[in-house]
Amino acid sequence: MFDTGNTAFMLVATSLVMLMTPGLAFFYGGLVGRKNVLTIMMQSFVSMGWTTILWVTVGFTMCFGGDIGGIIGNGQYLFLHGITPQTAFASNAGIPMLVFVAYQMMFAIITPALITGAFADRIRFKAYLLFLTLWLLFVYFPLVHMVWGGGVLQQWGVLDFAGGIVVHASAGFAALASVFFVGKRKILSKPHSIPLVALGTALLWFGWYGFNAGSELRVDGITTIAFINSDIAASFAAITWLALAYIFEKKPKILGLLTGAVAGLAMITPAAGYVSLQTAMLIGVVASIAGYATITYKNRKGWDDALDVLGVHGVGGYIGIILLGLFASTQINPSGANGLLFGNASFFMKEFIAVTGVSIYAFLFTYAALWLINKITDVKYPADAEMNGLDEFEFAEEAYL
Repeated sequence: MFDTGNTAFMLVATSLVMLMTPGLAFFYGGLVGRKNVLTIMMQSFVSMGWTTILWVTVGFTMCFGGDIGGIIGNGQYLFLHGITPQTAFASNAGIPMLVFVAYQMMFAIITPALITGAFADRIRFKAYLLFLTLWLLFVYFPLVHMVWGGGVLQQWGVLDFAGGIVVHASAGFAALASVFFVGKRKILSKPHSIPLVALGTALLWFGWYGFNAGSELRVDGITTIAFINSDIAASFAAITWLALAYIFEKKPKILGLLTGAVAGLAMITPAAGYVSLQTAMLIGVVASIAGYATITYKNRKGWDDALDVLGVHGVGGYIGIILLGLFASTQINPSGANGLLFGNASFFMKEFIAVTGVSIYAFLFTYAALWLINKITDVKYPADAEMNGLDEFEFAEEAYL
């Protein structure tokens, strides 16, 4: 009944995407101060538990259970009702529905965790749990339905191979809103462990093959090109960022290399299965130039996006969608579309309108949600907690004895 090759591949891809969230925890953990590392890592790891609970109870059906007005799914899969081991995913991939449930769940887990890098060292754990819940219910789940679950944007012809709109742009501009709401840190700590950042980058880069190549949901030629495009973009971006650091900071920086790689992976994500290898090279270069410029501008403006979520993920996802609208080609993927450079201005405008609208909505909802949560419980830490370290204050634990 099921295609064992595709099923096995998708189980591996699901495992790779799952690995990205611990990778993100290490990546962010190394970038904060040593007294705050557990706090930022906890925000990633708790999503693995709490988002799973939300996903299997209400999230999957909100994303993929029928349709209500093109905005959200209905309740047919509430608590995964009616999905058995024999239920097939409705495509020609030949995989069980439960494999698709698990694969998409890993996307849901990591997306809100991306935002936490922006408000590192400032948002209390209880407030974060409330924010995580609201953001999934009112931003992520509706976006998945609209773009991937048969909703209004998918019906309109918007394409997003693995999450430029759904994951990176939404998280990146939500991150910017959170920065404006919580303000600056009392102490601007330096990265306490670059080796942890390197470990996190390695796990993210490795897991991203499942993130992008797995989004084809089967093994074919598009799977292959999404896989290699991911590596090409990451590599070109890493070396470009290294060169930029050498030019403007007079030293090659390993943090720049690592950040560039993640920026390249973020920007290629929406286009991985729709563009040529040469376009992936260009996307890698653009990812680092755009990310570096955004971070430079952010620093001049004094925005305390602690771990540069806007520059890496927000701008990466946004420009990635724009470049998809330019360079998509049906010669690469017959199931995709031709971009502006291949004569399809309509597709380009749809991509531009979709990513712009989603970015604005994610920004506005995030700011409003944090305002509301602050009426229920304090969002920000007291000054003495910031000064003395959050791990001891929040969890009575220390990363390093």
